Amino acid sequence: MTRPYNFSAGPAAIPEDVLREAAAEMLDWHGSGMSVMEMSHRGKEFISIYEHAEADFRALMGVPSNFKILFMQGGGLAENAIVPLNLSRAATVDMVLTGSWSQKSQKEARKYASAVNVVASSEADGFHGIPDPAGWKLSRGASYVHICSNETIHGVEFQQLPDLAALGSDAPLVIDFSSHVASRPVDWSKVGLAFGGAQKNLGPAGLTLVVVREDLLGHALPICPSAFDYKIVADNESMFNTPPTWGIYIAGLTFAWLRRQTEGSLSGVAAIEARNIAKASLLYDYIDGSQLYTNPVDKAARSRMNVPFMLRDESRNEAFLAGAKARGLLQLKGHKSVGGMRASIYNAMPIEGVQALVDYMRDFEKQA
Repeated sequence: MTRPYNFSAGPAAIPEDVLREAAAEMLDWHGSGMSVMEMSHRGKEFISIYEHAEADFRALMGVPSNFKILFMQGGGLAENAIVPLNLSRAATVDMVLTGSWSQKSQKEARKYASAVNVVASSEADGFHGIPDPAGWKLSRGASYVHICSNETIHGVEFQQLPDLAALGSDAPLVIDFSSHVASRPVDWSKVGLAFGGAQKNLGPAGLTLVVVREDLLGHALPICPSAFDYKIVADNESMFNTPPTWGIYIAGLTFAWLRRQTEGSLSGVAAIEARNIAKASLLYDYIDGSQLYTNPVDKAARSRMNVPFMLRDESRNEAFLAGAKARGLLQLKGHKSVGGMRASIYNAMPIEGVQALVDYMRDFEKQA
């Protein structure tokens, strides 16, 4: 059976090798007589799954030893509250607004921080770029600075993380890397905390990954629920409450799959990054040379993962989507807040899928 190409923004495609491995182990994980979904989270079988997943992600992403890796619940949306509950210290939080997700973050932070300072925003230009960090109006003594390093809806991505120390701030940088986690390396020397929902690049919905520097633990507000207190979660190795066991298992298989990837002399996340650059270039180059399609994002800030595009003749939108579905190209409709189309080309999307999309777009354009 030939599977269609799924361009959904999330829950998104999972590598076929991972799905096949999980299917083979569904009824009996490694001779245990149990499905992973039936295991006690404190039993030796699941603890081994958790430990391998944690070790593989640390190795894959080069996470330093002074960072804790937490497997939690709630998704990226809940982390918009959990982060200020843990880090705001009821002080000022600095926020950079580059799209819908950073907008959600600043609205949630206002519930817990004494003040939220929007240090820069690209809203005036429709969230089509990233404000130059040199012009950010950072607060003195901010508890942290928050960015969404890849905006899923608007298709905007930080190509380099800001160096807050060079900008005169000693606040930790918090990044929401939900929609491009594990698609490229992270410079952990610039980061205090990173969080992301798993359902775009790591596995199924229900799992949230938090990577937090140890010195940022232990500062939760009194109103923070115990299950969301990063120090409590870290001290209990993500087992304070029953974690999303199936999500951790699938993420662990995905981390192992990612570590096995090669591209020429590259391996692991470096290989995946090279592949993602090639996929994004293929699609953007076609859009830029087309008379029918357009992408509004500043070229210096274009996302490698989420590619929004418009048809210059929007009366053809429904015909485009119907034709795409008939060709096995699924979930291309853009987010309702921006319209148009969106192709999410996460790690699991092979370059053959992007080529199939470009071929269809070319054929559809010729029908004009």
